[in-house]
Amino acid sequence: MPHTVALPKNADALQAMLGDQGYICDRALGVVAFLALKLGRPLFLEGEAGVGKTEIAKAIASGLGRKLIRLQCYEGLDAASAVYEWNFAAQMVAVRTAEAAGGMDRDALEGELFSDKYLMKRALLDAMSPQEGGAPVLLIDELDRTDAPFEAFLLEALSDFQVTVPELGTIKAPEPPIVIVTSNRTREVHDALKRRCLYHWVDYPDFDRELAVLNARVPAAAADLSREIVRFVQTLRTEDLFKKPGVAETIDWAKCLLALDVVSLSPDVIADTLGAILKYQDDITRLQGAEATRILDEARNEIAE
Repeated sequence: MPHTVALPKNADALQAMLGDQGYICDRALGVVAFLALKLGRPLFLEGEAGVGKTEIAKAIASGLGRKLIRLQCYEGLDAASAVYEWNFAAQMVAVRTAEAAGGMDRDALEGELFSDKYLMKRALLDAMSPQEGGAPVLLIDELDRTDAPFEAFLLEALSDFQVTVPELGTIKAPEPPIVIVTSNRTREVHDALKRRCLYHWVDYPDFDRELAVLNARVPAAAADLSREIVRFVQTLRTEDLFKKPGVAETIDWAKCLLALDVVSLSPDVIADTLGAILKYQDDITRLQGAEATRILDEARNEIAE
């Protein structure tokens, strides 16, 4: 784990730290992220998929030298799965071993079975436990995939930064973790949880910032090619697509083009690599042939201007 560093003194210092990790953010996101760190408040980031919500948690953890703990949300996620499980198989082996040895002290055995030795910490309990190097970064990713009961449980956990294991009691974080919650807004998250957090909508970046991101993440790409890639993707986002490409797709596409030794975009190259930026067949079909040529021409005209 990297050496733990002090929290940035201001928003500019935080933006610089993130930039050192290859994460280029605008002033508004830098300020709200700094305030979340300074005030010890969870940061709630909402926006389209692929705009960098998850990546900022990774960049903060890396920049501060903190452990990153990720709770990937999904439909049906419950409190038990997010907090802890007992290692049932190991417990049964211990019971069988004690029975075979004879003279089993049931109270002592029960105390051993429900101890840290057999406790499997999941994300929330891990984040509340003491960590070497300071409080971890807890990423609660895609909260909108869960349901209202889990939201209610999470609200309670984030209010007091503690969780309860019935067999062990309440475990309170010695130092509150740095919490970042993300949502792709497939549904609305309850206001009660949002009020607990500082909120920011992460939008698609403008041309200059996306180009800076691409230069940071794919430095091997030639300057002219990078400009064509970013302008093409930015123009593509103005089209009526089922799923517009995010910054993550821009980066992936640039890496694919580099792997193919492409030096300039062409309709044929675009057709061959559309799967790197578009993830639905209807969108890919729509961009075949003349449409891709039209968008490429529009992109190049904007660059020329």
